[in-house]
Order: sequence, then C-alpha cells, then structure tokens
Amino acid sequence: MSHNHDEHLATNRYYDRHFDSEAAKILPGEYFVTEKGVLLVTVLGSCVAACIRDTKSGIGGMNHFMLPDDGGRDSVGASARYGTYAMEVLINHLLKMGARRTSLEAKVFGGGAVMASLSSSNVGTRNAEFVLNYLKTEKIPIVAKDLLDSYPRKVYYFPDSGRVMVKKLHRVHNETLFTREKDYKDRLSGSPVSGDVELFV
Repeated sequence: MSHNHDEHLATNRYYDRHFDSEAAKILPGEYFVTEKGVLLVTVLGSCVAACIRDTKSGIGGMNHFMLPDDGGRDSVGASARYGTYAMEVLINHLLKMGARRTSLEAKVFGGGAVMASLSSSNVGTRNAEFVLNYLKTEKIPIVAKDLLDSYPRKVYYFPDSGRVMVKKLHRVHNETLFTREKDYKDRLSGSPVSGDVELFV
C-alpha cells in the first residue's frame, strides 16, 4: 500500500475576517504549508505545533501533533518515531516547495498540562521536550517558543512574515479542544505499532 503523505494536509480552509486573510485551520495530526500569505491557525492543549518557515522566501508551514503514550515503556521507539514523522512530513514538504534548509527558522508552541487525565502522564512535557530536541538535532534555530504551563493556546501564524500571535484560552469554552485531543490521543494509542506506525519510520 502506498502511503500518501498529503492525507494529513489540513483541509479546513476559511476566510479570517479579523485578519483579512485566507486561513487554514490545523487539527490534531494535520499540517499545512503555504507560499502565499495563508494564515495558519491551531488550538493546542497538550499537543505541540512547530511553525517553520524559510526566512528568505516566506514559504512556511505548521504541524500539530503529540507523541502517542506508550505507557512509559520506551521513550525512543514508536512514540518518538511518530513525532519525527510529524516533523519530517512538514519539513520535507517545505523543501519540496523550494524552501532551503539553511534558511529555516522555527517557533514552537503548546505542551500545556491542560487535562487532568493527560497531565498525570506528563504528556505535554514530553511533547515539548521532543520538539525542542528534534529541532536542535536538525540544527533549525528556534526563534520563539511558548511551551508548557497549564493553559490551552490559540496560535495564529503568518508564514510570509514569521509573525505569531498566541492567545491564552480560558478553560471554560474549551470542551471541543479537549474532546478533539482526547479522540486524537485515543486514535494514536489505538494504532498498533506494527501496523500504521511502522510507516512512520
């Protein structure tokens, strides 16, 4: 079976009146790349998002992911492979669009301890540490970050300029975020390492 990476491209496009811009909303497990002024928007609880752009051309993108919980069995194996996959899909797509590896910069967000059920397993922290280590290893400079803490965030990323706005969200209105992240987490832990996740190597 050939695995089509584009299936993870965010499909939720809309016009953002406030910013007067075409926008793409990135849900858990998705990513999006653009070379022409599309605003990228996501809402993060314990998940993390990497916003990566080519500083010279303005080609940029954003992903939204979390490491599957392997019950603490192994920190490197399957769950790190999943994170690596989420990062590589984004970076490879940027390079395919003409971004240059030497001109990339990153801004990273999320990893909050927002759900009691998740904060106990330290999942936000693991996600944040993963994305920082990955970018360090790949020598992609992190020029801004807002990680950890205990609140959900809404992130607006303008790849052409690199501008980011982060809005702290108050828990009250946030049931959809939690439901979405929980469904995504369940999907991840439900996928057998031998099957789906094998593709992420």
